[in-house]
Amino acid sequence: MNRFFVNKNNVFEEKNIIIIDSPEDLKHISKVLRLSEGDNIEICNKENIDYLAQISNIDKKQIECKIVRKYTSKTEAPIEIVLFQSIPKSNKMDLIIQKNVEIGVKKIIPIISDRCVVKIKDRTSEEKKVERWQKIAYEAAKQCKRGIIPTIGSMVEIQDLIKVFDDFDMIIIPYEEEKDNGIKKVVANRKGVKKVGIIIGPEGGFTKDEVENLVSSGAISVSLGPRILRTETAGLVTTSILMYELGDLGGN
Repeated sequence: MNRFFVNKNNVFEEKNIIIIDSPEDLKHISKVLRLSEGDNIEICNKENIDYLAQISNIDKKQIECKIVRKYTSKTEAPIEIVLFQSIPKSNKMDLIIQKNVEIGVKKIIPIISDRCVVKIKDRTSEEKKVERWQKIAYEAAKQCKRGIIPTIGSMVEIQDLIKVFDDFDMIIIPYEEEKDNGIKKVVANRKGVKKVGIIIGPEGGFTKDEVENLVSSGAISVSLGPRILRTETAGLVTTSILMYELGDLGGN
């Protein structure tokens, strides 16, 4: 079933209706999908609540839908994962965002580390990139039927990450020089983990000083195995392992 997101204030439960007024969604529903009055769609309020709705009226400015059923989305994991991703070159960030949203990441924050090749010229350039990445996150969330739209945060310098460490139950940093700690071992020794941060380095990896600074501030260095993974692979692998051990990828 086709799925769409609306803002919470577009849902009028007391009147049993939902209004879709996004120009993009209006075009997609009426021109691309060619849906009409009487057709059913699925609508999410971006806050983990889903509605089965029936289109009752279509005009140029909005689509009115009748609420058939309300239910809690079943697609959000019990663990909150925030990915701190060093900005890679080319369009690799597009793939990173798309696939990590599919796996279940709640938020992605681009970080600037010493070996990042990409240099952001000014605030306007940064805002344009983040806006574009947010749109990719939105499309991925819609495709995989997420109950929320994961947020793409503003860019952060790597030395400033330690300011948010206290907000997490655990911070993990995959590092090629780490030989002893695997994620499974680290997770087994921790109970009640609900919020995890993952810090991923750029194409050239983190410097030794960067890793030492993060670890001394509370991050846990982990190995992803004997092979060196690309930056666009490392975050997805780390997230997948965590979602298996702590989330919902492993089933019940």
